[in-house]
Amino acid sequence: MINLTPHDIRIVVNGNTLTFPKTGTVARVSVTTQVIGEELGIPVVVTNYGNVENVPVAGTEKFLVSAMVLARLGKEYQGWAFAPDTGATAIRNDKGQIEAVTRLVTVE
Repeated sequence: MINLTPHDIRIVVNGNTLTFPKTGTVARVSVTTQVIGEELGIPVVVTNYGNVENVPVAGTEKFLVSAMVLARLGKEYQGWAFAPDTGATAIRNDKGQIEAVTRLVTVE
């Protein structure tokens, strides 16, 4: 499984840690923002998410991406694209930063 995030991903399974090193290729979602007004003199924007870049064709190679990228992929990526589950089961250090995860999430 290739890691298309900018960070090494560590997954703890049955007491063992699997590490998926970053590959140098990062899957991204194109993003644009549009100012729609202001509140108390502060600009207010809406964010528009576009196409996903740098992911394999569904069914060719399994890969890890960020949750934002995963959310933009179609159902054909179920079981092929995964993101770390950074919810309640994530392993955090004393500063609250994620050190490892125990589960993966895929496309619904």
